[in-house]
Amino acid sequence: MTDPDSPRARDVIFGTQQGRIQQRLEQLDPDLGTYIRDFAYDTVYDRPGLDLKSKELIACALLVSLGSPPELRTHIRGAINAGATEDEVRGALLMCVPYLGFPRTVAAFEILRQHLER
Repeated sequence: MTDPDSPRARDVIFGTQQGRIQQRLEQLDPDLGTYIRDFAYDTVYDRPGLDLKSKELIACALLVSLGSPPELRTHIRGAINAGATEDEVRGALLMCVPYLGFPRTVAAFEILRQHLER
C-alpha cells in the first residue's frame, strides 16, 4: 500500500469517471466489478515500486498487445491523469511497433487521437 494520505490509484486513473466505470463493471457481474476494484486497483496498482504514471504507461502498452480498445481508452486517460505527457504516451505506444506490429499500434494511436480531440 502506498502512503495512506495519497489518493488511491483508481481515484487518479478514473477521475470523475470512476462511478460510471464501476457501475458498468458491476452491471456485467457484481463479483467481477468487486474483484477488479479490490484486486487490480486497490492491491496491484496501489503497491509500491513503480510510480502510477509508469504503471499506466505499461498498462497502455499491454492493452495495445491485447487489442482492448475500451480499456486502452480508459488507461490513456489514466496515464495522463497520473502525470504522463502526450509525448510519454506516444513513446509508450511507439514501443509497441517492434513487438506487436503496425496495425495494433495504429489502432492505439487512433484512440489517443480521439482522446486528445475531446
